[in-house]
Amino acid sequence: MQLYKDQHLRIHNSLSGQKQLFEPINEGHVGMYVCGPTVYSNVHLGNCRTFMSFDMIFRYLKHLGYKVRYVRNITDAGHLENDADEGEDKIAKKAKLEQIEPMEVVQRYTVDFHNTIQKLNLLPPSIEPTATGHIIEQIEIIKEIIEKGIAYEVNGSVYFDVVKFNEDHDYGKLSGRKLEDMITNTRELTAQDEKRNPQDFALWKKAEPQHIMRWPSPWGDGFPGWHLECTAMSTKYLGETFDIHGGGMDLKFPHHECEIAQAEASTGKSPVKYWLHANMLTLNGKKMSKSTDNNIYPAEIFSGDNNILSKPYTPAVVRFFMMQAHYTSILDLSDDALLASEKGYHRLMDALDNVDNLPTSSSSDFDVAAWKQKCYDAMNDDFNSPILIAQLFDAVKNINLIKEGKSSITEADKNELSTTMKAFVYDVLGIENQSLANDDSAALNGVMELLIQIRNEARANKDFATSDKIRDELNALGIQIKDGKDGTTFSLN
Repeated sequence: MQLYKDQHLRIHNSLSGQKQLFEPINEGHVGMYVCGPTVYSNVHLGNCRTFMSFDMIFRYLKHLGYKVRYVRNITDAGHLENDADEGEDKIAKKAKLEQIEPMEVVQRYTVDFHNTIQKLNLLPPSIEPTATGHIIEQIEIIKEIIEKGIAYEVNGSVYFDVVKFNEDHDYGKLSGRKLEDMITNTRELTAQDEKRNPQDFALWKKAEPQHIMRWPSPWGDGFPGWHLECTAMSTKYLGETFDIHGGGMDLKFPHHECEIAQAEASTGKSPVKYWLHANMLTLNGKKMSKSTDNNIYPAEIFSGDNNILSKPYTPAVVRFFMMQAHYTSILDLSDDALLASEKGYHRLMDALDNVDNLPTSSSSDFDVAAWKQKCYDAMNDDFNSPILIAQLFDAVKNINLIKEGKSSITEADKNELSTTMKAFVYDVLGIENQSLANDDSAALNGVMELLIQIRNEARANKDFATSDKIRDELNALGIQIKDGKDGTTFSLN
């Protein structure tokens, strides 16, 4: 179904600073590129949030009926320790520390990345290219930029001439920075500096004798600059101009700014129509940092093996927690926030488990069609997942009222409600129903049936102390007993 013809999606474009109607370059097709991980350590939770945000965006675009080519790269070379083109390659440094080959580092942490995001139920991208697999393409782009007179070679390294580029272009338009201000606020070059201007950035770096990762080039053995790889891979698979480029807010400058400059210098075209940036994740109100021990990895949340949280949380609860904030907002992770999300998650899943078994009648008290459009309105407003979740819980409230006999719904509306809820929860938000996936659910149901039977027998014998004890003990475990006209049921809080 081509829902996109009836649903008018507006997205916040970082380039214009405004929400704009989404109109892909080619009708019905979307090209989306997202900066992937640098695989030199275990993927951290902040990165997971960024990738999860764009997974949700990918899912919604597909739900609307677009044919999406989603490219998310793996950075396996060229990412130096700082943005001033200084220091060691992060992967090579890790390889030296562990006394293994750089590609062993890459393999180990690429596997960790894939295992982690699979647990969080992220869909695989259409293409997942690597920087090292596109060295030739990067060299060709450098040649083009040199020919245009916007790059220069010094001692085997090649630098992008930002000042020269800015004569006919606007370097800083994505981040809102002015080159004149950047020049004023930077140190002067020393005699040892190879760059003509402090703002210039490396397209190719000469590999010193001790540098492990190196490739031959027209300028000698070396390795590509970090910014260049994304330009090479995005344009190869999506074209010189494509629809969406995404990444974390921290990449806006200098990484994405440099991508724009490289593409415009080599092709003469603006590479991206809509720039999208996801915001950061904090922990207990503070920036995540290994040095201050205010840090937690996804595996530590799932296992409970940490000194920060009171208990383990499932990947589905973590994903539900993250979907409750807009992707452009800062989100703070805490034990209280996860506990609240866990309760909300179980309420939502309980409603999904019950929706198909609701009793029906000749009329509906719940306007399902109007509610359904409100769900779309939320997502059409720059993928507003928290507003969508609020609408889903409005449906949960109505499902519970219908289940308790306090409201009514027709068979047709019930089917529409069920289909829409499952589409938005499972397909768009990507939240798995663990009660369906859990192999232990049948055992739990059997135990609960036995406890409910014992409790009912106790009540029949007027042994209210025993019946109340069963109810209260189960409630303390997060299982709520509900007595209704059709018998006793239970739900997970």
